[in-house]
Amino acid sequence: MKKRMKIAIGAKDVAYTALAVALITVCAWISVPIGHVPFTLQTFAVAFVGAVFGWKRGLAAVFSYILMGLVGIPVFSKFSAGPSALFGPTGGYIFGFLFLLLFPALCKLIPVKKGWKRAALFFAASLLGTAVCYLFGTVWFMLVYRCTFAYAFTLCVLPFLLPDFFKLAIASVLAVRLEKFMK
Repeated sequence: MKKRMKIAIGAKDVAYTALAVALITVCAWISVPIGHVPFTLQTFAVAFVGAVFGWKRGLAAVFSYILMGLVGIPVFSKFSAGPSALFGPTGGYIFGFLFLLLFPALCKLIPVKKGWKRAALFFAASLLGTAVCYLFGTVWFMLVYRCTFAYAFTLCVLPFLLPDFFKLAIASVLAVRLEKFMK
């Protein structure tokens, strides 16, 4: 009986992880090119996945997403894949998703029950995670292009601050509404 229970729990984890990878992938494909770093819904998806699925399933999803892209499955923006996409100028932002995910995911461990307080907690954590993701990706971009921080920040972060603010707010509210269904 216990073996069957472990298999069922394992299957649920695999299913939720696959669902999270699919969400991140679809949100990567929704892309508006505005220079070297395209506008996508990935930050929305990664923050949402962390807030809803937690750190274990979330990290499994982001690692799977990165691995799928590395081996050539076109999961990144513009349907790109492979080492050149992952280790190119914007690859640091993809690896930065690990940080973005962890902050709201770890907030699941904080026992805040009120809906708006929980959404505010997820939102603040997502903002912090996004800041770390931005920093990691911007430094990566600087190393690839051998440019200044100011240039990389202006090109890769500044245009995304306001859109990401709204994406993270929506992700936080949706996460609070849906997390009770994702046990």
